[in-house]
Amino acid sequence: MDATTRATFDEFARSRMPALLRFAHALSGDPHTAADLVQDALERTVLAWPRVTRQDDPEAYVRRAIVNRHISRWRRLRREQLTAAVPETTYVPTAPRDDQLWSALTSLPPRQRAVIVLRYYEDLSEAQTAQTLGCSVGTVKSQASKALAKLRLQVRPAEQESETTTWTA
Repeated sequence: MDATTRATFDEFARSRMPALLRFAHALSGDPHTAADLVQDALERTVLAWPRVTRQDDPEAYVRRAIVNRHISRWRRLRREQLTAAVPETTYVPTAPRDDQLWSALTSLPPRQRAVIVLRYYEDLSEAQTAQTLGCSVGTVKSQASKALAKLRLQVRPAEQESETTTWTA
């Protein structure tokens, strides 16, 4: 790899590192696993960087590598090690974190969680999510629908809980 190509990759990696770490943390639930996923994805990307830069969106390539590695790791371990620790970034949320929602998110299968994270946390369109995951837009829609249905069953607003308790009392 020549110096110009290496400099281009280094600039990309440095500028997108915080966003990639946040994405991987939301996907895996663990900051250490997230760092490993991003590092592995960037190692794979640097090997294919000349080919990746000829495509339109190198970040989509890296995100796809992160998702693939996360799913492979999940399949190998067959269990998840999620924590409630906040990512080590300079990002400051404007609203308090909803622990019940994040806990419910960890119960989703990896594919559904990837769709939810890409669509609603990373704010990608259905087409961008499908491209990142290497599937059809219909698959993204169905996985998002199934995931949201599961999340709705697990996460209930406080008003609903108080209404339910008043009716049963």
